[in-house]
Amino acid sequence: MNAHTLDRLRNELRGVILTIGLVALLTLGVFAAVQASGLGHGSVVYLLPVLIAAIRWGIVSALVAAVCGVLASAFFFYPPLYSLRITDPQEVVNLFLFIVVAVVVSQLATRLRRQLELAQRREVDLRDLYAFSRRLAGAFGLSDIHAAIEDHLASVLQSDVILFAGGRDGGSGRRPGAPQPVLDAVAKVAAGGGAPSDAAVQAGGGEIWLVHAVSPKNAEFGVVAINLGRKSQDEVDELRVRLDAVLADAAATLERLDVAHAIGEARMRAQTEQLREALIESVSHELRTPLASILGAATVLSAAPALQNEKKLKALVHDVRDEAERLNNDIQNLLDATRISSDGVRPRAEWAEPADIVNSALERCRARLAERRLAVDLAPDLPLVHVDPVLVQQALVQMIDNAVKYSPAGSRITASARAVNSHLAISVSDEGAGLTKAEQAKMWDRFVRGERHAALIGGSGLGLWIANAFVAANGGSMSAVSPGPDLGTTTTIELPVTQAAVPHMEGEEDE
Repeated sequence: MNAHTLDRLRNELRGVILTIGLVALLTLGVFAAVQASGLGHGSVVYLLPVLIAAIRWGIVSALVAAVCGVLASAFFFYPPLYSLRITDPQEVVNLFLFIVVAVVVSQLATRLRRQLELAQRREVDLRDLYAFSRRLAGAFGLSDIHAAIEDHLASVLQSDVILFAGGRDGGSGRRPGAPQPVLDAVAKVAAGGGAPSDAAVQAGGGEIWLVHAVSPKNAEFGVVAINLGRKSQDEVDELRVRLDAVLADAAATLERLDVAHAIGEARMRAQTEQLREALIESVSHELRTPLASILGAATVLSAAPALQNEKKLKALVHDVRDEAERLNNDIQNLLDATRISSDGVRPRAEWAEPADIVNSALERCRARLAERRLAVDLAPDLPLVHVDPVLVQQALVQMIDNAVKYSPAGSRITASARAVNSHLAISVSDEGAGLTKAEQAKMWDRFVRGERHAALIGGSGLGLWIANAFVAANGGSMSAVSPGPDLGTTTTIELPVTQAAVPHMEGEEDE
């Protein structure tokens, strides 16, 4: 005997006990009224507990109320009094009438309860389906779509649900948790080809898992495995019918929203992104070795005494070195972009002087700044910042390199640092191309370059995106302002200042 049957018997017993108590209370009340008023008898009053029991506790309790009512009426009100012998045919008629009322009313009440439960369940299903449709409409990727399907089914079925991706994913689970027999059943259902679209699997511990294709017509929607726990065969069959109805609604919604097309596009984007990142990483590493040799040889040649009086050769060597440095920076940008996309940025925070970060970045860009008028404006007593100085320096180098690219020779580039409202602001200003509103809105995106200068100025469109990722990893933010095209740009890094920790660190150093 399973838990569901025990609960049902417990509820029936509770209803019977309450029914007997109700009949007893009513008998006391009627007996007192008959004794006080001198009325003959009140057996018809026993229809009340029959009606109440039929409506509240079902047909068993209603039949108990009918029998108890007739017996109480015979015992207290019909001669011979205080005896259960039934000699009056009226009592037989009453018993028959009470039983008919009990059966009819209990059947009507049961039907009404079922209709009410069905209406309430349908209302909840429609509300969940509406929320499911909205979530699917806002899904951006394959994992979001799968998570929406899984959460919707778990909410509707009130059971643990695991979704296994379909199509070219090979039926792989979105997360672990299913026993091996369930995985085998999922593989069979996902394979299709005449195999059944659902299966009930007995797993360890007596648990029943129901495996079902989300849509028999479209394998892209995947396969779900629902943990039903310990259920009887009748309960499994009932839940299977319920699951069929839920999945039919879910599949219709998925097809209406063209989710199969969205899944295909999301998978294609993910595969394209993985291929691009793998290609970038492979090509970048292959280029670094010969490029390092070229850069080293050009540096040695530029300093060779034999070339000091050969202006043309010296210029060519400088061009080779400059172009090699530019190519090296572009490759480094590609490697940084791959690291950000795949592994994320893990800063190694330490206390650093802002002036050291700015000066080291300017030193790295010294050759590129040779044809610009550089101005450095660092406020005195700048607070220490708890950041990864290497990442912040690389972000600042990207800002300086961007200012050099988009400003004419002989123009001024200003690097400044200020403490503003518990933040450290490091800015780079130029007198160059400036920004339009459209460029300002997209300048932090990956592989985005200004259309006005794309044909004249080289670049990968990764510099500011990488800088923004490095700064964000350190808890900071970046911004850019420009009065307009050809009016220059000011790019700013804002880093949080936790100055309260500085005296503590200084005290530890003094010790």
